[in-house]
Amino acid sequence: MNDIRPIRATSGTNHEGTSAHNRRVIIDALRLNGALSRADLARATLLTKQTVSNIIEELENIGLVSSQEMVRRGRGQPSTPYGLVPEGAFAIGLQIDRHITRAIAVDLVGNGLVRKEANLPAGGPAIGTPVVLQLLDDVRSELKRLVPQADKRLVGLGVAMPGPFGIEEDDNDPWVMGAWQRFPLLETLAAGTGLNVSLQNDAAACATAERMVGRAHGLDDAVCLYVGYGIGAGLILGGELYSGAHGNAGEIGMALLTSGGRQTPLEHRASLASLYQHLGVDPMAPDIYALIGERTAKDDPKILAWVKEAAADLRWSVHLIETVFDPQTVILCGAPEALATRLLAAMQPLLPSNADRPDRILPRLQLGMTDPWTVARGAAAEPIGHAFDPRFSAILKA
Repeated sequence: MNDIRPIRATSGTNHEGTSAHNRRVIIDALRLNGALSRADLARATLLTKQTVSNIIEELENIGLVSSQEMVRRGRGQPSTPYGLVPEGAFAIGLQIDRHITRAIAVDLVGNGLVRKEANLPAGGPAIGTPVVLQLLDDVRSELKRLVPQADKRLVGLGVAMPGPFGIEEDDNDPWVMGAWQRFPLLETLAAGTGLNVSLQNDAAACATAERMVGRAHGLDDAVCLYVGYGIGAGLILGGELYSGAHGNAGEIGMALLTSGGRQTPLEHRASLASLYQHLGVDPMAPDIYALIGERTAKDDPKILAWVKEAAADLRWSVHLIETVFDPQTVILCGAPEALATRLLAAMQPLLPSNADRPDRILPRLQLGMTDPWTVARGAAAEPIGHAFDPRFSAILKA
């Protein structure tokens, strides 16, 4: 009997992988900087002018890039800038949360084109999945009416939902979505839509949205502290989203805090769900974000008391994130704007950490997206990124 010894190695690449990477580099440069000439692209990417010209021609032919009006700089020859074509690609993002599901269609540069939401009925995925599929069908149909060629240029469906993934979940625990975690969701959605489907947690989706069109745009190392129904940290490290071995990186809401001899998860103390419990409001109430925003703006004493307690725990969270990951900045996102602004102020001064440097350019903590559609938008941005962003995995033969 011959035992084949497993050999661990990283997959190599080939000419096709190198060419694909160079195309992604050009697209990424145009996304970050706007329209650029071939000479500008060659200087920025360190590719030869001929390589850039070949790639631009290829991207023009497939409708991802278009030339713009020539510009003249000084005495030299006029140059032709090239920019991304928003209608070159589309994707759909889906958020599945405890009580609600949202779907949004975006174009290549992240513009939201169609968005719809629906209450997620009790009873788990057996009852909820038909609602989700109908919502996706409605968004897709409206997108086709808006942009007839869009369906042929759909690159995928991105899904975001609360983690953690792949662990034992209690169906009676309102903080988790055990039945949805065990359900073959991706296979069901792929069969129902005919699209490639990817999954990430809601904090990672928020970070994806911030990197595409928000505060993390152009940053290589940033962490999004997502305060939603639960709490998570979306990790952008080395220019890529880091998800961990099982997709559970950044599940900071599960971190245990000790108080009065009891250990309590962070998200039980400082998430929107904890605020809803504190206020005694129904998380399924219509326009719950607007309701919280209005009460915060009116200095509701119960909200101010919650902010004071939650800010102390979130301040510790920022300290932990900075100490472990050394990001360029931490971005607070997810909560309604008025509430997030109060939290941001109450978290000051931040605890000392290795991020407290005299040469800082960005603030240690800043306010990010507070739109309830951010998670769905980030979910939609993931298929765009998977298809077009420079990623180490994209060059591998495996």
